[in-house]
Amino acid sequence: MDLDNVKSDLVTREFLAVVLAGFGNDLVPLTSDYGDEPCPKSLLPVANKPLLEYTLLWLEQSGIKDVLLICPTTHRSSIHHHIHSDVSSSSLRIDLQTYDESQDSNTGTCALLRHFSNRISEDFIVVSCDFIPPPSLPLSLLLNRFRVDALSEACLATTSWYASRAPEKGIVPEEWGPISGPSPVVWDPSTSTLVHIDTPDDQDRNGDEVDLRMSLLSRYPRVKLSTFLKDSHVYVCRRYVLDLLHEKPHFISLKEEFFPWLCKIQYRRSKRVKYGKTLRNMTEQTSQSISLQHSSFSDNSRLAHKADSPADTDDDEAVHTKIGVIIHDTESEPAMRINSLQAFFEMNKRVLSGTTYSLPVDPKNRSLIDQRAQISNDSIVGESTQISERTTVKRSVIGRHCIIGKMVKITGCVLLDHCIIEDGAKLDNCILGKNTQVGVKAELIRCVTQAGYEVNAGETVKGEKLEVSDWMATPDTTVAGNDDSE
Repeated sequence: MDLDNVKSDLVTREFLAVVLAGFGNDLVPLTSDYGDEPCPKSLLPVANKPLLEYTLLWLEQSGIKDVLLICPTTHRSSIHHHIHSDVSSSSLRIDLQTYDESQDSNTGTCALLRHFSNRISEDFIVVSCDFIPPPSLPLSLLLNRFRVDALSEACLATTSWYASRAPEKGIVPEEWGPISGPSPVVWDPSTSTLVHIDTPDDQDRNGDEVDLRMSLLSRYPRVKLSTFLKDSHVYVCRRYVLDLLHEKPHFISLKEEFFPWLCKIQYRRSKRVKYGKTLRNMTEQTSQSISLQHSSFSDNSRLAHKADSPADTDDDEAVHTKIGVIIHDTESEPAMRINSLQAFFEMNKRVLSGTTYSLPVDPKNRSLIDQRAQISNDSIVGESTQISERTTVKRSVIGRHCIIGKMVKITGCVLLDHCIIEDGAKLDNCILGKNTQVGVKAELIRCVTQAGYEVNAGETVKGEKLEVSDWMATPDTTVAGNDDSE
């Protein structure tokens, strides 16, 4: 008898992680298809390690065992191959599920959770595959906060927000697209309660001010307001959140619609009365406030605050809810979501800042790098990559199976797998999608390319998004011109 297996079957699963791996439209052209082959956002590498691996490792370190991984149908084959390959070291039990969607459409998180709610039978954690947490923000920190709050204050969910940092000026061109800005949020630091999120509608009505109700300030008189925080898109939720989502079928976004609405239930009597039945079912099964009053691990000041609240004495409002919040503002170890080209570029640069000459360890791979090539200590070179003589690589990430010719200069770049850079080419602060080819003596400055893009020999391009559709149209135009001249 395998005692380990018997024991695991008897243990009730506490959390299910729901990992969302979408198209990544904000990372186009890196996530644009390579012919008929998709380029999933979740497999884009940061420092030659797919984004999905950062997420799975973070979950695994917290003790999570089971994952519901949701991706578009067209990405299933690529992601399935990755999670069952030697590249992935995860030991998690992954249930890979798909949904039908095109890259031009947009299926929101709320719709996905409703659709797959039959697969979620316990409390769950929603995680976007593009969030890279620092060591100072373990998932266990959110889980422990949720555990305490769910018992003492009927917490519906715990959210995580992180301080945004201004990107380095002059490095990333405006042509790469806009950078997502922070959202004004209000929270009560004494109880770690999120009480207000400014929605896009709020900002459209009055972008210069934050409107707060008196009922909010009455219930939480010592709140803090920040306009420099970003949502990590990591939410630890009670299973009952799915019931509330079914009651609001028109909600699409968790951050922009559902959680702003959920925050209002904490201080608006009319909403607690309207949704009291659903909330009361939840609180009756989770309330252990009497026991926690005698516990040295709970915050008794919160219990006292809850007991003294005037709303708690009203029979119509005998329902207590809370949206917990964790604020991460450690400057030395910043968190980041890779939801823009600028963020992808910056995160690779951050990893490089802590790197010391990361070259392939295997002697066979190491022999592919010419001894006369100059590679700086803050660069990373992937396995099976060939670098020829008198080539210079500085502050760059070079992917796997790349071929770098002679006298090439690569500075501050990120090259994905299977790129070919021919002799004498120059690359400065660029991101090259996989299978990009750069011709002899071509020069790219602050450019990003779609997978499979080809740069002609001697061509110079600055500050552009280079997509295959544009490149393929060029020869047709030239041929038509020659026909006319003949």
